[in-house]
Amino acid sequence: MSSSSPGKGTTGLREAPAPLEANDVATVTVGTVVWFALFLVQLPFYGWYSDHGHTWWIWTCLAGGGLGLVGLWYVRARRDAIARARAAEDAGQD
Repeated sequence: MSSSSPGKGTTGLREAPAPLEANDVATVTVGTVVWFALFLVQLPFYGWYSDHGHTWWIWTCLAGGGLGLVGLWYVRARRDAIARARAAEDAGQD
């Protein structure tokens, strides 16, 4: 029996489960704070990083924090849009 055929007792393809909801805003916020914290922790050692050719580490952390702010804006807008869609759906069922 090939690995792509259904196993014993199965009917083949199954419906995909619903996606898990997570607190995306909190997740992105924590990640953004970590990137900015890493930037601030490395900043006093700029001279050492510069001497060893590793200043890109510092700027990568700053870029991560900046992109985290963009991500935070996005997930907040997404969360609000989902809440509006649910409210509209609930209002339409009444």
